[in-house]
Amino acid sequence: MTDTQVIHIAWEAILVTVKLAAPILSVTLGVGLFVSILQSATQVQEATLTFVPKLAGVALVIVLAGNWMLNTLIDFTHELFRMVPQLISG
Repeated sequence: MTDTQVIHIAWEAILVTVKLAAPILSVTLGVGLFVSILQSATQVQEATLTFVPKLAGVALVIVLAGNWMLNTLIDFTHELFRMVPQLISG
């Protein structure tokens, strides 16, 4: 296994990680921003008010995009397993 192959595998792993984390992080960011603006406007400073909507948003994203996320991860894992003989032989 050469260093170029290692870098390629690491790059693909980083891309898959970003693709899987992006929906959850973007929904959490959007919900957090909305709740922060709402809290600033109403001056209600309750800690659970930020946590519960974010949790509901993440659950909704997992329900809606979970199948795609799981299939992406499975495809990446299958690709890695297909590469094992090639990597061992050099």
